[in-house]
Amino acid sequence: MTLIDEAGADTLDGKALVIHAAHDVRLTPITTDAPGPGEIRITLAWGGLCGSDLHYFQHGGVGASVLREPMILGHEVSGTIDRLGAGVGGFHPGQDVAIHPARPCGECPECRRGLRHLCRSTRFFGSAAFLPHTDGGFRTSMIVRAEQVRALPPGLDVRRAALAEPLAVALHAIARAGDVRGRSVLVQGAGPIGALVVAGLSDHGAGRIVATDLQDFPLSLASKLGAHATWNARDEPPDEEFDVVFEATGVAAALPNAVARTRRGGILVQVGMFPPGLVETPLAQIISRELDFRGTLRFDTEFDDALLLLAKRPEIADILVTHQMTLDEHQDAFAIGADRRQAAKVLLDLHT
Repeated sequence: MTLIDEAGADTLDGKALVIHAAHDVRLTPITTDAPGPGEIRITLAWGGLCGSDLHYFQHGGVGASVLREPMILGHEVSGTIDRLGAGVGGFHPGQDVAIHPARPCGECPECRRGLRHLCRSTRFFGSAAFLPHTDGGFRTSMIVRAEQVRALPPGLDVRRAALAEPLAVALHAIARAGDVRGRSVLVQGAGPIGALVVAGLSDHGAGRIVATDLQDFPLSLASKLGAHATWNARDEPPDEEFDVVFEATGVAAALPNAVARTRRGGILVQVGMFPPGLVETPLAQIISRELDFRGTLRFDTEFDDALLLLAKRPEIADILVTHQMTLDEHQDAFAIGADRRQAAKVLLDLHT
């Protein structure tokens, strides 16, 4: 058993990005204590601004997860180990790592069935789903359970590793579609997750990958990540159906088009999160054409797969990351991150 490693100080002073309400984000002083048994203290390096972070900033919530108290944002984070708690082996201070943001309960029916990503009690970084809320990783240091920490594979640096979380979302969505080798695929919506679905499909050997979006800039990134063709959804679309369709916009009005583009007997994977409430769905077409309509939520072991893919294809991160900003520049980061005409993934430098 490893004893507490004394490489780090007993406490660390730093700062965190705390959201209080819509458009009310404050850089707040924090103190991080020494890690307890089974825990690791991480000095954070990079954090990716996610669509959910933007929703919290713009609307004060994401779907049914509404802010009821101040919360530290951020769940796409990487960093360097500062100190180990008692009983933690396999890691060492100074080691660069990625952090799996989910902590499932391990006891609910879903966890017992091996569906930990569907845990009804999971605690997820930067989420207001429960009270008290679960603080995230947009801060200079934090303590996490050792089982959430991942050593980086050879060839992967800590900056690119911050992309593991959104890439894991994309890889889980692809897994929900099954074997995509040689199949024709449409990705509807080329935002960060849609673009990463394209990258994952390319790695999985999809035969023809087409991406659509309302903006030309994200389509240009999708092309670089492996899309064989793109079209702007404002234009008249070509008359084409696909074996598999990934609906990655989360816009309810886009669902009928996704259904219409799915070949008879094909698979439609709903990646984008719709707003709460009823969504009009062309069920008659789904039934008469025998479409498989599949949901997808977060990820589990795909986080480790994402790290390996980023080590093999570091250009995925290099293409998707369009801006880097400091914590002090967080207001500009939220403004730029919401502008899909010029931004895909915005990284926050958590070192400073």
